This record gives sequence, C-alpha cells and structure tokens, in this order.
Amino acid sequence: MKKTSFHILRVGLAITFLWIAVLIFKEPEAWGAMLQPWAAGLLPIPIETAMIGTAVLDLLIGFLLLLDVWVLLAAILGSIHLLIIIITVGINPITVRDVGLLAGTLALLIDSLPADIIKKLRLNNQQNQNAN
Repeated sequence: MKKTSFHILRVGLAITFLWIAVLIFKEPEAWGAMLQPWAAGLLPIPIETAMIGTAVLDLLIGFLLLLDVWVLLAAILGSIHLLIIIITVGINPITVRDVGLLAGTLALLIDSLPADIIKKLRLNNQQNQNAN
C-alpha cells in the first residue's frame, strides 16, 4: 500500500538527489574536496571523474524516484550511496543531513519490499517471539 506520505518522501528525495547531481556537475572538484584523504587515496581514477560518476548516480536515483519506477532499486542504491558518503566524508555540518536522507531511503526501501518478503519477515518474527 502506497500512502500519501510514501509519495511525499519519494518526491522529496528525488528532488534532493537531482539537485545534488546538478550541484556536483557544476563544481565536481569542490565536492571531491570533501572526501577524507584516506578515501581519496583509494580512488583508482581522478577525484573529478569520481564526482561526475557520483552525479550520474544521483541523477539515476533521482529520476527513478521521481518517475515512481523501480523505487526499491532506487532506495537500495540511494541507501548504499548515502552510507558510503557518510563513511568516506565523515559526519560534519554538511553530511549530518545525509543521516536523515539515509533514514528516508531506508524507509522507502522497507515500504517498497515485495509482499511475499514482508510476509516471510513477519512469520520469522512471530516464530522468534513464540520461541522466547
């Protein structure tokens, strides 16, 4: 069941991912400068190229969410992407917002799970509660 709140969250996250993509395309070097030195050292490509790739990923996630197509895939990609950002950039005054965005993508992910998976999870949870 897709409630109004699901669609508000989906569209809000879509706009955020699309907006960030545009900002990264405009100044990839500035966004790359936020990476922790250890993370930048792991990149096999120049930071600017990695940031352009990041912007493309943000565009993909944003468009999938906006068009309400493959929302589960977009939520999975968005969650992984945001987790990587939090790890490689660290928690600072800018990325602290990514924690909230990660919570939003995880909420979409959970709400987009197929019914049979949710049924199995509930059944396993009930069995675990009965065993205790």
